[in-house]
Amino acid sequence: MAGAAPDLSAATFQIFDESHTIGNALRWMIMKNPKVEFCGYSVPHPSENLIQLRIQMYDGLSSLNALLEALTNLDAVCETVEHKYHASLATNDYERWEERS
Repeated sequence: MAGAAPDLSAATFQIFDESHTIGNALRWMIMKNPKVEFCGYSVPHPSENLIQLRIQMYDGLSSLNALLEALTNLDAVCETVEHKYHASLATNDYERWEERS
């Protein structure tokens, strides 16, 4: 988007067909990186199906690299959760709740 630094040390990315669900998770993952100075996201308007993600880096590092790394890390976390979920189902090692009539 307009306003990005020439070296991409600060940039705003638009991600289409996504909402607060991925926006908040991605912001959290990006902020875990100690090289990131700032990260925030917004949904410009409820009728627009997109989020805007702003990333600002220390020391002129690339915000695009930080975004790609965060996407990879978030994917790994989701795969781990999915694996643990399926393992729990396979061993019947989970809490059960039955609704009483």
